[in-house]
Amino acid sequence: MPKAYVFTEHGGPEVETFLDLPQPEPGPGQLLVAVRAAGVNPVDWKLRAGKRRPGQGPLTGPEVLGSEVAGVVERVGPGVEGFAVGDPVFGNPVTGGYAQYTLVPAAIAAHKPDTLSFTDAATLPVAAATAYDGLRQLDLPAGSTLLITGAGGGVGVAATQIAVHFGLRVVGTASAGKKEFVESLGAVHVARGPQLAERIRESAPHHRVDAILDLVGGPDLAQVAGLLADRGKLITAAAKETVAELGGAPVARARTAEVLDQVALLAVAGVLRPHVTATYPLDRADEALRAVEDGHAQGKIVIEVAA
Repeated sequence: MPKAYVFTEHGGPEVETFLDLPQPEPGPGQLLVAVRAAGVNPVDWKLRAGKRRPGQGPLTGPEVLGSEVAGVVERVGPGVEGFAVGDPVFGNPVTGGYAQYTLVPAAIAAHKPDTLSFTDAATLPVAAATAYDGLRQLDLPAGSTLLITGAGGGVGVAATQIAVHFGLRVVGTASAGKKEFVESLGAVHVARGPQLAERIRESAPHHRVDAILDLVGGPDLAQVAGLLADRGKLITAAAKETVAELGGAPVARARTAEVLDQVALLAVAGVLRPHVTATYPLDRADEALRAVEDGHAQGKIVIEVAA
C-alpha cells in the first residue's frame, strides 16, 4: 500500500509516524494525484499540535501531514472537467501531501507549466498564494512602503518578491543571520529584537510604513502595529485570532485556481523564485518538518516523492 507520513493524535513530534494507507478514492470534483513533491509549512506542525482549520472536525484517526503538493493526475473523479489522467498539476490536498497519493479538489488545482519543476510548483499553493492574496488585499499603490514581518520564511520570501514586482518599497524583519538573504530579495532588512518598531521607522523610506503584512504574530506584531496611521492596512497570516484587537484583519485567502495560475506565471517569468533551500525524500519527512518547526529554515523546504 502507498506510504504516508501522518500524525495519530494531537501533540508533539512523538505522535508522527509512517503508515501504509489505502490509495484514496477520488469523489465528485476531486483528482487523485500521484505526488511528486510536497511543500513543508508551519501550518503542518500547527495542525499536528492541535490547531484545526475553520469548520474542521475533531481528529478521528491518522491524518496525513502536508498542505501543498505537485504531481500527476492518476484518476479523475465524477464531474471533473478540464483535467485528464497524466496531467501535471499542483494545488492544496484534502488528504495530506506527505504521501505517495493524495486527493486535490479540481476547483483549487492548476495545471503545472512545463517549464516549472514539480519541486518549485509544490511551493506555490500555500506560501506564494498566501503572499499574493495578502498583497491584493492591501491593494497598495506603487511607491508605498510595506513592512513584512518574517520576510525570511516561505511566505515572506514570496511576498517580498511579489511586492517588489508590484513597485512597493519593502522593509522586512528576519533574524540577523538572514540579512544578506532578505536584502537579495530587494528588501531593507531589520533584525528582530528589542526596540523593533523604532529601528523599522529609522530604516523605512521617509521613516514611514504604509502597510504591514505580518507573518510572525506574537510580540513582534504588537510592537510594530503602532507604526501605522491606518490600522486597516494591517493584515496577518500568523495571528488571526488576535489581530482584531490591534485593529487589523487576517489575510483573506481566495483559494482559487486563478490565483495558482497567477503565481505560476510569476514563477515562470522569474519574478517569483521559490528559493527551495533543502529537499528531503519522503522517508525523511520527519527531518523536513523539524527543519521548519525549529524555525531555522530559510526559504522553502520540500519533500520529493519518487515516481
